Amino acid sequence: MLHLALRMARHRIAALLAIACAALGGAAFVTGIGVLAESGFRSHAPVERLAGADVVVSAAQTYRPKGDLAVGLPERARVPRELTARLARLPGVTAAVGDVSFPAAVLDRRGAVLPAGVTGDPATAGHGWSSTGLPDRLRVSGAAPAGPGDVALDARTAAAAGVAPGGRVSVVAAGHRATYRVSAVVGGSGGGIFFTDATAASLGGRGRVDLVALRTAPGARDSVAERARAIAGPAGLIVSTGTARGDVEAPDAMAGRGALPLFAGSLAGVTLLVVGFIVGGSLAVSIGAQRRDLALLRAVGATPRQVRRLAAAQAVVVAAAALVPGIPLGYLLADRLRALLVFAGMVPSSLPLTFSPLPAVASALLLLLVVRASAWCAALRTSRMAATEAVAESRSEPRTPSRGRALAGFLLMAAATVLSVAPLLTRTEQGAAVTAFAGIVATIGLGLAGPVVVGRISRTLARRLPAGVSAPTWLAVANSRGYALRVAGAVTTLAMAVVFTLTYALTQTTMLKATSNDVASATRAQYTMTAPGLGGLPDDLAAAVRATPGVRAVAPVSGTTVIWTYKMLGDDETDYHSAPILSPAASSVLDLGVRSGDLAHLTGATVAVDAEAARSRNASLGGTVNLVLGDGAPVTARVVAIYSRGLGFGPVAISRDLAAGHTTTGLDQSLLIRTDGSDAAARGLTALASARPGLALGRAYGAPDGAYGVPPELWINIAILAVLLGYLLLGIANKLIASTVQRRHEIAALQLIGATPGQIRSMMRREAALICVVALGTGLLLSVVPLVLLAAGFLHRPWPAGPLWLFPAIAAVVAALAFLTMEVPTRRALRTPPAQALTRA
Repeated sequence: MLHLALRMARHRIAALLAIACAALGGAAFVTGIGVLAESGFRSHAPVERLAGADVVVSAAQTYRPKGDLAVGLPERARVPRELTARLARLPGVTAAVGDVSFPAAVLDRRGAVLPAGVTGDPATAGHGWSSTGLPDRLRVSGAAPAGPGDVALDARTAAAAGVAPGGRVSVVAAGHRATYRVSAVVGGSGGGIFFTDATAASLGGRGRVDLVALRTAPGARDSVAERARAIAGPAGLIVSTGTARGDVEAPDAMAGRGALPLFAGSLAGVTLLVVGFIVGGSLAVSIGAQRRDLALLRAVGATPRQVRRLAAAQAVVVAAAALVPGIPLGYLLADRLRALLVFAGMVPSSLPLTFSPLPAVASALLLLLVVRASAWCAALRTSRMAATEAVAESRSEPRTPSRGRALAGFLLMAAATVLSVAPLLTRTEQGAAVTAFAGIVATIGLGLAGPVVVGRISRTLARRLPAGVSAPTWLAVANSRGYALRVAGAVTTLAMAVVFTLTYALTQTTMLKATSNDVASATRAQYTMTAPGLGGLPDDLAAAVRATPGVRAVAPVSGTTVIWTYKMLGDDETDYHSAPILSPAASSVLDLGVRSGDLAHLTGATVAVDAEAARSRNASLGGTVNLVLGDGAPVTARVVAIYSRGLGFGPVAISRDLAAGHTTTGLDQSLLIRTDGSDAAARGLTALASARPGLALGRAYGAPDGAYGVPPELWINIAILAVLLGYLLLGIANKLIASTVQRRHEIAALQLIGATPGQIRSMMRREAALICVVALGTGLLLSVVPLVLLAAGFLHRPWPAGPLWLFPAIAAVVAALAFLTMEVPTRRALRTPPAQALTRA
């Protein structure tokens, strides 16, 4: 069977090339997504500052809901300080260090903040002197800090600041600026600003430490780890050794790692749909090109099962060959996707990808399974027909398209219309995502009902053709009517490109517009002040801003992550959200569209929730909700306000009091400032920002420090759309070329009965025009309903947001594809003498 399949494949190169290209692109996408998913489970951040620690005890930086995957927590969860002394007494422990990290930044002699590339992340650059025992091969020039006025700097920071032991330097630590004596310069520390342990405890310890690092005697690591687990386990703490220490060192990397499987899962759905569509369509063309061969096999005694096995074997062999370059391409694609996630801020740059053969194996098995199943389905009808009927139909299509198939197609299009109502019911990202899905469902329905649609259009067109119409035009319409299945396949693939582009692109742009509208409408402030180089705002900054002439209101706004657990139809549900941290003064600078309650009541354990979330999760005003904060602390909070602008600000906003002690830095990340609009107020704020090092003054319209606004996932979706669209167009082009190539016998027959090459080219161009017009029309019709409903739900108008050139651009691309994929193969076929073309298999 395999030998026969290979022999037949040599004569069907053009048709099988479409399968190869589809499988190659599909393998690349599936492998790349698989690498991301695997990295989310197995990747570890590099061990840097904790390289000298053999065992690390810390709080768990993950949250695992019932029956779901664990997700990383972005905020540092801390452990009791007294645990350090208890672990130090374990046999085999030579040193125990309770590490504390807090915001710190060094100023150079000009008063400017040293960049993070020199000092490290300013949010966690400050440490106690005992933390210098964590790195390997430490070199100390000078003496340890002896009092609250002493500080030690790592070598790079000291060189950038231009100081040496005995010199003086200005440091902003935990929001407080002071001048310190440099007691030592530390080399090989991996970066940091080191205070006495007592000073570090007062600045950032809050009675707890980030982690406890243990050095052990040679050969004692495993036994110490076991004893440490016996102590840490009952308290819910974890013990890490080896590469797992990197996750403890960088909670942001842990949180980013947890986002990778979620991102891969969200991307996998549409990717598999597109890959299946392209692979299935290519196989339908390839098997259609072999109907005569398969029919002859039936005539000489081959069983239906043998015919299907032959068709599947041929397709699997070609797909397997395409996997060889496709899978390595997938590993390269995974690296590009990671770079995209890093650029969007969803994954830290320190988190590497994990490469193993597992994604390649999974991709190969999945693609080969899809190819085999598609080939089996494509050959099913021919294999089950009587031998004489199969031979008779090998050169023509069935006169009457299947009624069951057409009915299923129309039902799918009706179902897509019903799905499109979702944005009217829920103004959320989930509601918007249904729009693009509804477009694909409608396109699948068009693929099933296409022969009936095309047949009716072509029959109507044939009846209305004038008597003196040219021969090429008459032949083009007659071909569309007689080969409705073939024409419908071309129409469906091109319509898929139109629907995919319009629904996915305009869904993203509409979401961007709606989110921006929410933020712009809600922002009453004119300015925002941040301190990115300090790791957080100085404690006295808000008071200084309030004292500036012309300032009417000031409110701190920060961002964090919360996990909301709730009941939905009796089942436990868990959602992860970015949430703004607001104070009672937020209502003076933000208008969230409060429907009930008051943001001024955001004190203590309280939250404000979006109206959509309140309705779907039964979170009424005065009721309580169960949340898990960014450091894993479970809380029960009372709802004090319900607002309507959840698209721009998320489904929940938490009070500043509730977040206190549960963020990594403990400092506010931005101030929103409302003024009287005068130039004097602008000059005063500019002067204040210039006089204090590390401050940045900007316009308030937008999303300060990621607390709210346009989520990075939307930009990622737009980039992914461009890549998938490229693959989709390539697959469509290959399919159309293969479909045109297999018409060489038809072209030769027309030549033999007197048609000139010019007439044949004119006929093919008119066919291309007809296919293009029908594809654009149906694609636009299938897109209009979901997009109009999306715009009505999100923008309160009947048209979506997006560039006006999008439809003309995709129309031009579709027209170019339709004409080029028919013109080029036709010209090539015309170069072959017709008698020779008819004698070929």
